Amino acid sequence: MAVKTIDAALPVDIFGVQTNIPLIHQVVTAQLAAARQGTHDVKSRGEVRGGGKKPYRQKGTGRARQGSIRAPHYTGGGVVHGPTPRSYDQRTPKKMKAAALRGALSDRARSGRLHVVESLVTGEAPSTKAAVAAIAELTTRRRVLVVVRREDAVTALSLRNVTDLVVLTFDQLNTYDVVLSDDVIFTQEAFEAFVEARSTEGAETIALSAAVVEADAKPAAKPAKKASAKKAPAAQEAPAQAEAATATEESGTEGATKTQPYGPGSKAPLKSGNAPKGHEIKGNVDSMKFHTPDSAWYDQTVAEVWFDTEETAQAAGFEKAGE
Repeated sequence: MAVKTIDAALPVDIFGVQTNIPLIHQVVTAQLAAARQGTHDVKSRGEVRGGGKKPYRQKGTGRARQGSIRAPHYTGGGVVHGPTPRSYDQRTPKKMKAAALRGALSDRARSGRLHVVESLVTGEAPSTKAAVAAIAELTTRRRVLVVVRREDAVTALSLRNVTDLVVLTFDQLNTYDVVLSDDVIFTQEAFEAFVEARSTEGAETIALSAAVVEADAKPAAKPAKKASAKKAPAAQEAPAQAEAATATEESGTEGATKTQPYGPGSKAPLKSGNAPKGHEIKGNVDSMKFHTPDSAWYDQTVAEVWFDTEETAQAAGFEKAGE
């Protein structure tokens, strides 16, 4: 039998608030801390049995003085600075707990992981098979939280032994269980009771289907990813080939690139204005002349291109200045 879902009217003051992640973290941390028993305890040297007698006299033995064989450095001795029974409770205001729960439920509603159903089990007899089949129609995710009324014993008995599934009454709903679960499923009666207890009268509402704005997208097919990855290098090579063709057309030299405007042995000017390593000959494109370091106008010349040797400059069509 197919499960009947309900497009419930969600009160905006509960299911439409902004999610405060730091607040949720603080509330969940306090809840987990309060769940600790805090009964850990160790015995100090005064609590360990024995050790009341001095093991040997104070002087004359050549050994270090000792007063008890139950000192911490002895085997079987007491423990120093060990844990003692204490409470881990953290004081969390009720308004902070309520705000964190509203933020968690709003996040589930916006992501399409909140469901309201008429019922999970039909009839008066519990049925785990029918309840699990109904949940499988709603979601395929592993962790599920089901919220029921306290009087709904049929649903609670049907799901109490299902792995990774938590059943809570609407008045037990808390931030930790909502955050831990992938999907939250309300029965209609539990949803109405929860809204009646938590929402203000006359609050604005929004349809459950309209509240979904961040539904999970379907994962892309793996073959498509592989195909796009293979085509990526070809797409990246195209701009590089275009740059090389442009540089060749501008300089008229075969093998020219953006960094080697006149082919191998030439270098484009650096942003710092310094000479590239191994390239000390300055070339002037306007006059098509090059200047060597011993030239009289070398320091006054602004290099528009650098060459490593005079032969390279001459091969590029430049003439030596002063000749």
